[in-house]
Amino acid sequence: MPTPTKGPRLGGGPAHEKLILANLATQLFDHRSITTTEAKAKRLRPVAERLITFAKKGDLASRRHVMKTVRDKSVVHFLFTEIAPAMAEREGGYTRIVKIGPRKGDQAPMAVIQLVMEPVSPKQATVREAEQAAASAAAASAAVAADAEAGQAAVEEPVEPGSVDQPDTLPEGDGADTGAEVDAAEADPSDESTEGKA
Repeated sequence: MPTPTKGPRLGGGPAHEKLILANLATQLFDHRSITTTEAKAKRLRPVAERLITFAKKGDLASRRHVMKTVRDKSVVHFLFTEIAPAMAEREGGYTRIVKIGPRKGDQAPMAVIQLVMEPVSPKQATVREAEQAAASAAAASAAVAADAEAGQAAVEEPVEPGSVDQPDTLPEGDGADTGAEVDAAEADPSDESTEGKA
């Protein structure tokens, strides 16, 4: 007999293991939670999550693929109509395994495997919105930086002091010097004498 690649085999052979996992998956989808040994729960988890992924696609090919494992049509219908829409927002992690005490008799470690039917927490949705807002803000700041670089690269005409573009500055030659020259001209006695002679 071929040896399985992941851990010890369940049951007597590969076909028996496949039937065990198919029956466990059927019961899990039917009851949403089952109690089994830890080894079986760990081997069931990837099988069940793969079937849920097919059910989320919802097409006929996926339904036929699931029917190869889960033979009960009512369970397949429940999987496609109830479980898959509840898992639409969830990206993996459809099942959870909770360890419980050992079994009486042989002390085998037991676990409960159940479907995670709760909706995605609002905290995760808030984090996702914050990440999108941060990404859009980063894109906007990059666009502003690109515009600023383009503005600096453009050649600007020099602005003369005292022009309309710079009203706060005075043109050259204005200001205190002009007033001093006018005062000196008014106080010059030679101009007055010249005017009187003329």
